[in-house]
Amino acid sequence: MSAIRKLRIIDQDEIAPAGSAGAVRVAIATQDRKGLNAHFGSARCFTVYDVTAKGWTHVETITCDDVSDEQGKHQTDGEDRITPKVDALKGCHLLFCVAIGGPSAAKVVAAKIHPVKMPAQPIDAVLERTRVMLDGAPPPWLRKVLANAGLATDKPSFVDDDE
Repeated sequence: MSAIRKLRIIDQDEIAPAGSAGAVRVAIATQDRKGLNAHFGSARCFTVYDVTAKGWTHVETITCDDVSDEQGKHQTDGEDRITPKVDALKGCHLLFCVAIGGPSAAKVVAAKIHPVKMPAQPIDAVLERTRVMLDGAPPPWLRKVLANAGLATDKPSFVDDDE
């Protein structure tokens, strides 16, 4: 049996619930809790943050005992390693990872989590990039994620105000 552990912040007064005041819940696949540096299936940890246009707050860290070996071979028998991870990430809107296979991506999308593949980089860089997108005019894919999460933003106006 796959063990999934969650370390959650207990002072809930400092944390906005997912979906409130424009907060987007973001999960980042990591091996060392310092950088986005893991494939989805082999990630030992997922750090979870609530990101707004003004900043971000660490919400929880999810650790996984049973991970893949990044060889690209799908397990045909035995225990399912992916479903427990997806279940642990429910409530997140975005999942950042270095790579994710097709079957895993399908499960993540079915859980209403938008997977985003990005090259390895520090976690703060991922969070800052997300914050900047929320602060300006989010790209269409992010507006769709926000709308599906009930965090709809105003569409940017293309009308010239100087007329």
